Amino acid sequence: MRKLLLIIIDGVPYRNWRRLFGNLEGWVKAGDARVWRMRSVLPSTSASCYASIHTGLPPQVTKVWGNEAVHKLDFPDIFSAVAAAGGRTGAVAHSFWSEFFQRAPFDLVRDIEYDEEAGPIHHGRFHTMTGYGNINQMTPSDVDLFATLTRLAEVKGVDYGMLHTCTLDSMGHRFYHDCEEMDNACHMMDAMLAPFVQRWRDGGYEVIVTADHGQDARGHHGGTGELQQDFAFYYFGDADMRKGDAVLDQLALAPSILTRMGVPVPATMKAAPFMA
Repeated sequence: MRKLLLIIIDGVPYRNWRRLFGNLEGWVKAGDARVWRMRSVLPSTSASCYASIHTGLPPQVTKVWGNEAVHKLDFPDIFSAVAAAGGRTGAVAHSFWSEFFQRAPFDLVRDIEYDEEAGPIHHGRFHTMTGYGNINQMTPSDVDLFATLTRLAEVKGVDYGMLHTCTLDSMGHRFYHDCEEMDNACHMMDAMLAPFVQRWRDGGYEVIVTADHGQDARGHHGGTGELQQDFAFYYFGDADMRKGDAVLDQLALAPSILTRMGVPVPATMKAAPFMA
């Protein structure tokens, strides 16, 4: 089974990835990474996208209509498929991910951190952002999240690890995406992420860095259009990939990851994998 880490940086439109993430773009220029454009499901709302990323199913099937519709999903997903194949899984993410793929509702004491042999998430490290708003974003430092995932990789030996951070989505809602504040925030994220990408690659992991959706000029997402739906998909690995300028389908991400890892793809994941 190949080892793979999926890094989801919430709410960054495609143009800001390509303009502001100098380390990621430097790896692309050097030939160590490749980048494509990916398009989110509709609605391009955070929770809806989280559910679709891992199940390969649209919100109209998962019934995750938005952030107010978080519930335990009963469909196969990446965590459950990897666990069923004998792999170890880990997640460092917003509590919505635990509710979707482990159990709901989220219990602050029980579910903030767990190590459970039964899985499907064997090692979970979560945060809630309780009290979130424009005045106080309630987001953890991203370097702490990257370090936590690294602990799961190096100490727990996860085969598949997923990290999700809301920092740039929260900043975008507050400042929008064409301003000094966002230029600096994206630059800082890129700088903090870079040494961990190198460490993960040195540790034998293939790495995907991407988003769940974009954001438009007024800091909004949920609807249609390039700014709200489109984001970058950076891949560190040697898989055969779709060539050319084709826009990748977010629903194909789950079956692509499982195919790359050598894990059987559940029948519910209908989209054709773009990784071999």
